[in-house]
Amino acid sequence: MAVKIRLTRLGKKKAPFYRVQVADSRYPRDGRFIDELGTYDPSKNPSEIKIDAEKAKKWLANGAKPTDTVAKLFKIAGIE
Repeated sequence: MAVKIRLTRLGKKKAPFYRVQVADSRYPRDGRFIDELGTYDPSKNPSEIKIDAEKAKKWLANGAKPTDTVAKLFKIAGIE
């Protein structure tokens, strides 16, 4: 099972809001997930990033691979 840390899109048209979630890579983007790590709101200025660092580090230690975008968010949030 390939576990990924990725974004799930919520919000209205032209007003995105994302949740940072841990999911099996075979499931669809907005489908079933294993755990929720936080949120990302790009529509605010500056962008609002809220991530549970403890949970994120636990999943990274267990072998979950973040997507490119989530890796950038982790870097901004000071995780890794």
